[in-house]
Amino acid sequence: MRGFILLLAVVFGFSQTVFSQVKHANETVLDASKATLVIVYGSDTCHYCMDTKAFLRDKKVPFVYYDVDVNLDKQKEMILKLQNAGIPLDAIVLPIVDLGGTIKVNDVANFEDFLNRLTENKK
Repeated sequence: MRGFILLLAVVFGFSQTVFSQVKHANETVLDASKATLVIVYGSDTCHYCMDTKAFLRDKKVPFVYYDVDVNLDKQKEMILKLQNAGIPLDAIVLPIVDLGGTIKVNDVANFEDFLNRLTENKK
């Protein structure tokens, strides 16, 4: 009986060590992939958002798009990122683009410059 309990303790301890190391390895990989990820927060009813998606596709920039009109969790995520970046929410115009942690806000006055800023670091 003692041998069985000892065996269970060894197996349990070994499995905790193995699984905890795998978890940390995965977290490192995820953090590295987030650094290069382009996230576009927009709306399917926004022509600037559609133009931004088309521009990124044309430039072959991989990105993830979230429609914040229907995905309220991503809308909250976008607002939190704007607040953390110190960007006031009162005059926000979609799309909002997260370039690996750097938030780019659409400047309707000069939309072409906004688009070009999205690929400045990708060259």
